[in-house]
Amino acid sequence: PASATEAPVAPVTPVAPVAPDATSTATPARGSAHMGMGVVAHDGQGGLPSGTRAAQTEGVDVASYQGNVSWSTLWNSGVRWAYTKASEGTYYTNPYFSQQYSGSYNVGMIRGAYHFATPDTTSGATQADYFVDHGGGWSRDGKTLPGALDIEWNPYGDACFGKSQSGMVTWIRDFLNQYKARTGRNAVIYTATSWWTQCTGNYGGFSASPLWIARYASSAGTLPAGWSTYTMWQYTSTGPTVGDHDRFNGALDRVQALANG
Repeated sequence: PASATEAPVAPVTPVAPVAPDATSTATPARGSAHMGMGVVAHDGQGGLPSGTRAAQTEGVDVASYQGNVSWSTLWNSGVRWAYTKASEGTYYTNPYFSQQYSGSYNVGMIRGAYHFATPDTTSGATQADYFVDHGGGWSRDGKTLPGALDIEWNPYGDACFGKSQSGMVTWIRDFLNQYKARTGRNAVIYTATSWWTQCTGNYGGFSASPLWIARYASSAGTLPAGWSTYTMWQYTSTGPTVGDHDRFNGALDRVQALANG
């Protein structure tokens, strides 16, 4: 993680790939998956949140297809936390990771990294190690959130990656256990209730991990078994500047508390 004296990061110059269209019949290129890419195709989208009865804190999530992100624009619009895709499987790292992960930190945001899971390619523990070794670690600097496991529809084939429900639960458990062994933190779980029900049998045993729910509608809706509340909610893929916008279920001090562990 960045230190308080980290120098500004120069933008990288590779051309950003176009965001994969999950509604297309073409299989996207390996590595191009990103948080929520299957939500509209599988769950649809409704309205936006009309307001909040309790304090919530705006966030975003980004991957390589957003390229060099204008973090100052997002900060000025009220965004205070961000997650950046670090890795996928054991074969991909985000070429924009430094600009995105360190750039959000440098404007003052609390930031974290996420891993797009591919349970059909390697084990959960192996992918947790790859994630930690490629940007997904954690330190108690007050500005770094625990890593997130992005576990959702497989954009490259069978929705559940060819796993049985019990096999998927085992894979997720192995990832979470190894991530905690490496970092001391419980990884955040990003998922959608419909995928979780289909592919884990609505398993309820991972409530020690904060829940990041995906639902593009006016409310977060029914949550997966085991969680009575969500910690984060990805509520749209068409928000300003970067598309994917999120709400933290609490004021900024709650985001800071999760960062501090």
